[in-house]
Amino acid sequence: MPDGKYSVQHSVTIQEKRNSLKYKVLTSAETNVLSGKTRSFEDIKGNFDGLSAKIRNFIEKSADLCKPSQLYICDGSEEENTQLLQLLVENGVAKPIDKYQNSYLVRTNPADTARVESKTFICTPDKYTSVPRTKSGVTPSLGNWISPEDMEIAVKERFTNCMVGRTMYVLPFSMGPVGSPLAKIGIQLTDSPYVALSMRIMTRMGAEVLKVLGDDDFVRCLHCVGTPKSGVHENPLWPCDPERTIILHKPETNEIVSYGSGYGGNSLLGKKCFALRIGSTIAKKEGWLAEHMLIMGFTNPKNEKMYLGAAFPSACGKTNLAMMTPSLKGYKVECVGDDIAWMRFDKDGILKAVNPENGFFGVAPGTNSKSNPIAMETIKKNTIFTNVASTSNGGVFWEGMEEEVDLKETTITDWKNKEWDHQSNAAHPNSRFCTPAAQCPIIDPSWESPEGVPISAILFGGRRPEGVPLVYEARDWKHAVLVGASMRSEATAAAEHKGKMIMHDPFAMRPFFGYNFAHYIEHWVSMEKEGRKMPRVFHVNWFRKDANGKFMWPGFGENTRVLDWIMRRCNGEDVAVETPIGWVPKPGSINLEGLENPPNMEELTKVDKEFFLKELDQIEKYFDDQLTTDLPETMKDELKRYRERLSKY
Repeated sequence: MPDGKYSVQHSVTIQEKRNSLKYKVLTSAETNVLSGKTRSFEDIKGNFDGLSAKIRNFIEKSADLCKPSQLYICDGSEEENTQLLQLLVENGVAKPIDKYQNSYLVRTNPADTARVESKTFICTPDKYTSVPRTKSGVTPSLGNWISPEDMEIAVKERFTNCMVGRTMYVLPFSMGPVGSPLAKIGIQLTDSPYVALSMRIMTRMGAEVLKVLGDDDFVRCLHCVGTPKSGVHENPLWPCDPERTIILHKPETNEIVSYGSGYGGNSLLGKKCFALRIGSTIAKKEGWLAEHMLIMGFTNPKNEKMYLGAAFPSACGKTNLAMMTPSLKGYKVECVGDDIAWMRFDKDGILKAVNPENGFFGVAPGTNSKSNPIAMETIKKNTIFTNVASTSNGGVFWEGMEEEVDLKETTITDWKNKEWDHQSNAAHPNSRFCTPAAQCPIIDPSWESPEGVPISAILFGGRRPEGVPLVYEARDWKHAVLVGASMRSEATAAAEHKGKMIMHDPFAMRPFFGYNFAHYIEHWVSMEKEGRKMPRVFHVNWFRKDANGKFMWPGFGENTRVLDWIMRRCNGEDVAVETPIGWVPKPGSINLEGLENPPNMEELTKVDKEFFLKELDQIEKYFDDQLTTDLPETMKDELKRYRERLSKY
């Protein structure tokens, strides 16, 4: 490790030091042995005294609660990265992927594989600052509230002595390019070296961030993988506490506290917790937008370029679109980001966006050389794979790679570390790759531009097998807000929900709102001001199915054809027909040249009056159930106009 006398401990307790197989709660005597010094931690790696007073105070306060035995201030260096990776390998947590350069596979506890929305809370003194008022007897679905008093109890119950025998890693990180006026800085404390390694990929993490931060304030992030009340971990290689997992956000003080899960957005606190939940509350105060959106550049054969943002629920194709290989000659796609967009109007009234992340945390299943060759090229080095399968020839495998791996000649070890039986999933449906954005072959030249890139269009969309056209354009900004607010999509494996039910997922932000969704709608409406060039807003649906259950639109690279139509609309071309739901493509206006089996465009662009009247009934019921009196008057007026248009159609 970094110096001879300092040893980073992956072990959780004294018992594990003896045995490396069992975890148990320390006795009070053992706790006193480990925490009997002036500070709660025995060893320090890094210049603790060189940190600002605010950071030192945050660490001391957290360490006094958690009682770590060691403190490791991460500098983000390549040497440190190599050493932490080696630590995970030595402890059996990570396995090198020989086919890919400097890449590793980690398998989690099977109970720790997805976001835990039901255990994620926003803490405010007034409940309705965090969540809308719901109808009596209705289960709220737009976030969970916790009182400051209950949050304090929850933290004390879980975090008291939770890091005894462990190392507390200090991760200084920037969301957005370091030094950008659109960037924000956080400090995460965690007892997981896996999290430290992943945060280095997903954020700009390390010593440079501390130089920029100086004595300024920052978002405080505290994370612990946890230990069950029994003291014994089901899977010693992946400590977690699923029964007591909780993720807490306190917008008033910009705090994030996460306990019990080492997986994904539950533990990489820069991701959904900071970038969206806390980010959206900061954005509301400061007058900008923090959104669950990809950002991409799209260039046509005339060398005209536009940037667009697109909000789809997790596992609905954001990464595939952000890295799309165009099927039409002369078109080019460049990726700025595949998941999060922070957007602010500049002094000239142009909406500018930055990707606050530094890497891709993509869903692996379904990603292959046909659906996303760019992603497959990106992940060939410096990648951490989580819960995918491994192959006997040193590679990785997941559903969707059947044509790329000789399954007859290759033995597959599944995500649970057992020989794959070809009946169950080889990889978990929510398995991931965590890889640096900078090594994407089509990364946009301006992806780290401090001022951001100009947004011409915003897309909303999800998985809608029936009724919803391939693409339509909102009538104006208020209608656009309704389009975003009324988004619905088939449930995916990224969340806790089971089955293929159609779920309401407004703005693709349902699990990520940092404050009352009704106030969020009002904030979106308020973006339209005199002198601002508002982006055009569209809804897309690549997932329409025919009577035989087959996709009607070819998707993937063929989505170029839809983006081409969108670009022409942004350029003011007359290629659309007005309908009650918005503007749909004129017959023949979407280029189908070169398609062997042209889809039924009449059906794909059809607006079925009866379908949308039922859809409107569902939307109005949802708003009535979930927002009741909080629903803004603007949306009530839009819904009324929408019904009038449909009734006359």
